[in-house]
Amino acid sequence: MKISYNWLKSLINIDHSPQEISILLTDAGLEVEGIEQYESIKGGLKGVVVGHILSCEKHPDADRLSLTKVDIGAPEPLSIVCGAPNIAVGQKVIVATVGSTLYPTEGDPIEMKKSKIRGAVSEGMICAEDEIGLGKSHAGIMILPQDTPIGIAASDYFKVEQDSVLEIGLTPNRSDAASHYGVARDLAAILNVKNNTTEYNALLIGLKDLPAATNLNTIEIEIKNSDACKRYSGLVISGVEVKESPAWLKNKLQAIGLRPINNIVDITNFVLHEIGQPLHAFDLEQIKGNKIIVDVAKEGAKFVTLDGVERTLKANDLMINNASEPMCIAGVFGGLKSGVSEKTNSVFLESAYFDPGFIRRTSKQHGLKTDASFRFERGTDPEMTVNALLRAANLIMEIAGGNVSMGILDVYPEKLEPNQIAFSYNYCDDLIGKTIDKTVIKNIITSLGIIIESEGNDSLLLQVPRYKTDVTRTADIIEEVMRIYGYNNIEVSKDISYTAFNDGRNIDRILEERLGNFLVANGFNESMSLSLTKESYHSSPENLVHVINPLSNDLNVLRGNMLFGGLEALNYNINRKQNNLKLYEIGKTYHTRPNEPGSDVVDQTKEFKYIETKQLTLFVTGSAFKENQFGLNNEVNLSYLKSVVENLLRTIGVADFASDESDHSYLEYGLRYLSNKNILVEFGSVNKTTLSKLDVKQNVFYAQFNWDALIKAYKKLKIQFKELPLYPSVRRDLAMLLDKTVKYEQLKNLAINTERKLLKEVNLFDVYEGEKLGNKKSYALSFILQSEEATLTDKQVEKVMEKLINSYKETFGAELR
Repeated sequence: MKISYNWLKSLINIDHSPQEISILLTDAGLEVEGIEQYESIKGGLKGVVVGHILSCEKHPDADRLSLTKVDIGAPEPLSIVCGAPNIAVGQKVIVATVGSTLYPTEGDPIEMKKSKIRGAVSEGMICAEDEIGLGKSHAGIMILPQDTPIGIAASDYFKVEQDSVLEIGLTPNRSDAASHYGVARDLAAILNVKNNTTEYNALLIGLKDLPAATNLNTIEIEIKNSDACKRYSGLVISGVEVKESPAWLKNKLQAIGLRPINNIVDITNFVLHEIGQPLHAFDLEQIKGNKIIVDVAKEGAKFVTLDGVERTLKANDLMINNASEPMCIAGVFGGLKSGVSEKTNSVFLESAYFDPGFIRRTSKQHGLKTDASFRFERGTDPEMTVNALLRAANLIMEIAGGNVSMGILDVYPEKLEPNQIAFSYNYCDDLIGKTIDKTVIKNIITSLGIIIESEGNDSLLLQVPRYKTDVTRTADIIEEVMRIYGYNNIEVSKDISYTAFNDGRNIDRILEERLGNFLVANGFNESMSLSLTKESYHSSPENLVHVINPLSNDLNVLRGNMLFGGLEALNYNINRKQNNLKLYEIGKTYHTRPNEPGSDVVDQTKEFKYIETKQLTLFVTGSAFKENQFGLNNEVNLSYLKSVVENLLRTIGVADFASDESDHSYLEYGLRYLSNKNILVEFGSVNKTTLSKLDVKQNVFYAQFNWDALIKAYKKLKIQFKELPLYPSVRRDLAMLLDKTVKYEQLKNLAINTERKLLKEVNLFDVYEGEKLGNKKSYALSFILQSEEATLTDKQVEKVMEKLINSYKETFGAELR
């Protein structure tokens, strides 16, 4: 959500810088993710000034060029070569000086440099309107009125609007802050507490009473479904002129990323972003029968929305109808026919409170996400509907003319009362862990718009406004107090309490801590990704757990594996020049229970129809080492990840395990380790198809551990001591061409059976497949040889290697590379 600094200052009297406000809001839970600079004319016309043409002569070597002297208020006039046909002595013009940068309406930026044109020195440029981004005309230079002061900055002359725009990462529960007024209200509370005052207040402006209605055009309002529409307010303004909005209004909208449309629509958008109440403007002529009917649609009915798309309605879609046909999908999107156009003379303004559940379902069903639906589906303020109409109506009469032909008609069948919540100071102190002064707490509560109905020695009875949709219990009030008071102002307790783990009951937590410490010591960082992800990531989506009413299509299923969340984290970091990464995550994956034999559907009647599986995952990419003075810059590979995996298993006492090639669908190649036929871990290189889904362009190696298997292994852990070998080991490598059907496990077992005495380890460190190899692949194996009796000689080592090579040739037809 974008918040304009200038707009915010019009609602609260502050002189803090955008950076200071950013820190205050972030500390209070409205995280400011960035600050952008906005200029109504790109570049702000920096270095562009008003000049006076003192002389103008034809260029001796170019018929279409003129040599001019231009006074810009400097000690000496500038020499400028100009090709405009309408240039003349005495004109006041726009001059771009050397060093300035122009942003034309079309094309690339132009940096002004001192240059020679056909042998004549030119110290700037006399500009046309398209060259400074003010229009599209290039017929000639801009000529200003004669009384324009010489040397005045063009930014001052054209009143260039400059603003700082705060990008706030608004969480779904904070619908109360989905406007400039809502942010100003939080900011007022923060500053009141920070400065121990009550002088800061968020202001609702432009709510002056409307003139008496002429009653020439009236509309009847009928709410047929009061569960979906709790309140509906409207008025009619006649005699309006639909045209382009004034510059100040366009600048306000453009600063927060909105495209101006016309003055009426722009005003409704302005009010929405100022006070958080969505409005809709109907062309009065399209309201047949002079009646508004609010009711759900007929199942299967067709309706063409403002974007020209015909949509099939559901029975739970709330519609705004006239006497004979639907005009708008309530709270979501307008209709093609009923909107405001240049021919509109009278408008009916709608301001309503719709039930969030109805709007959320409709928005999801039709795939329509609008600024209005964003607010309605999270919950708006039912007490703001009339204020929004007052603000919009006053602006319309000021900007578009017209008069009120029907005053505010407010249909409110059953008033939505504030929530009553009892608050305890002692409970607040216990929950926060610090005693906060009662006057500070009351200051926070009242600054947020919460009313103190009554007060006791330790308690308050509070009336919480409906716009505080996430404040429904005492703990929520305490959270509001804590975030405004400042989490950073809550001191860390000096008392340290420790509860010893019971190995039997807490083995899961103990193992998490042990493995986490091991991985961190090896340069890994822990990551935590969302359990929600997008279905399209998964190659086999049939057993995924689908979210019934997802926030978006990117979060429509629970994760079936932890690979994609990790790849998203890698992609995010790589895009920010962090290319060398080692991440681990401990979390759960989710699936529906597989079909019973002979059944086509999942049995949803079972008590446990979902399966949660805990996993540990590792991700490595880039260099294995941080930048260092030793020049170590080895790229991570399967061998590196293999060493991490095996060392991790050793920390929990797993030294003996079977190995095999992995057939994991997301891996290009890899291995799996098994214990008693149960998979402990699968790891390898993530295939290119999977990486491309996340736009990751560098190799990634991934390991996926079965947590239950790790727990079982850890329970069997016994500390054993083994004497260190007296004699050194020897390593030899073999690279062989083999049929694709041959697996690593077969190669390993054959080696162990061939040389039982001296062979201690067999490791796979590279696999290569390519078109040139046909139906073969290349394996690179390492062999660790060691004697417990003496240092091995070259002759002994060569004898063993010869035996191994012969065994591979005879058994698998291996060819040495």
